[in-house]
Amino acid sequence: MLVQIHQQQLTEMETEEKQGLRGSEVLRKRMEPNEHGTFPADPETRHGNGFLDSLRKYKVKEVFTWHLFKTISMSQGLSVLICGTGISSQYLAVRYSVNTPMLQSFINYILLFCVYTSILAFRRGDDSLLQILKTKWWKYMLLGIVDVEANYMVVKAYQYTTLTSVQLLDCFVIPVLMALSWFILRTRYRVIHYVAVCICLLGVGAMVGADVLAGRDQGASTNILLGDSLVLMSAALYAVSNVCQEYTVKNLSREEFLGMIGMFGTVFSGLQLAVLEHSEIAKIIWDWQVALLFAAYALCMFALYSFMPVVIKIASATAVNLSMLTADLFSLFFGLFLFHYKFSGLYILAFAMIIAGFVLYYSMPTYTQEPAPQGTAIDGLDNPVSESEDDTRQETAIQFPSGEDAAETTRSQ
Repeated sequence: MLVQIHQQQLTEMETEEKQGLRGSEVLRKRMEPNEHGTFPADPETRHGNGFLDSLRKYKVKEVFTWHLFKTISMSQGLSVLICGTGISSQYLAVRYSVNTPMLQSFINYILLFCVYTSILAFRRGDDSLLQILKTKWWKYMLLGIVDVEANYMVVKAYQYTTLTSVQLLDCFVIPVLMALSWFILRTRYRVIHYVAVCICLLGVGAMVGADVLAGRDQGASTNILLGDSLVLMSAALYAVSNVCQEYTVKNLSREEFLGMIGMFGTVFSGLQLAVLEHSEIAKIIWDWQVALLFAAYALCMFALYSFMPVVIKIASATAVNLSMLTADLFSLFFGLFLFHYKFSGLYILAFAMIIAGFVLYYSMPTYTQEPAPQGTAIDGLDNPVSESEDDTRQETAIQFPSGEDAAETTRSQ
């Protein structure tokens, strides 16, 4: 009898060890990032204690890592490329009276088509150009229209509103990006992310304030309502394009996104160019300086399109756009030497606030709300064992012998 009891106890101990291992596996899966590069839903966050617990567990050494430094450096490289497009466009407009934004974008789409669409053309299988066009042509066609019009509207807005309005309203891309990521990518944010976004936007406010104090509030004001509306629509379209880009590069491939954008962007920008800018193109007096500025714009834009998916893949579209808010500041710094802008200490403050907001945003990972696996408890770790047929065990009652039985057992031994 005692031997049977001992065997039953050993069986129960082995079963409990298996349950403990399975509970640890559930915990490990919850701590692993998903395919979007974010973390699954945290039960503590759902109960409202995630932010306070995160602050208590906050470690500075785990935030300022090589990965953070690499992400900031790459994002600021994108800001410099945006600055290059702005400076070359300003030189063309101010010194050579060339206002052809669609022609400049058309050259960029041609480069994307020649490089990335050609890569897709030489592929075989499901990710080949022909197969992509058969299954998803209409999706990339709509995305191409969105990208072309986003680039056109923001440049067109400068003809109707002021630089200050463009800089402020262009930040509308951030809340739209977060909203689209919430519904499309199922990204969930913590309180610290909203605080970080507010800090970045305050940095943009400081930059705009410095522009006003320095007398740089230039620009047309013939139709402010139309100009501001164009900026807002452009920001919304940029957000749509960036969310689609994040989904594509994290689930499909960077080459597929850029190849399809290059193909359909070339088509639609070429049509719009022929309709809207044919007279402006005829007025251009070509020389090597004008050609060099066109080439500089196209190369900066091509590099921006090529490397932005790389940064989005290791971070997110929202984080990258927060970091790229410094692009206007780089333009101002270069403008001190090229266009003799007046310097203000608020520019340094604005740059520091944007970088600090980005670091704060990046210090805490977002998480993705996903449906829980069947049979797995998700409300906590109190009962992490899945209730499957393999884990079902029969309860065996252990009856201790009475005095007479114990005496008989002793005599039998």
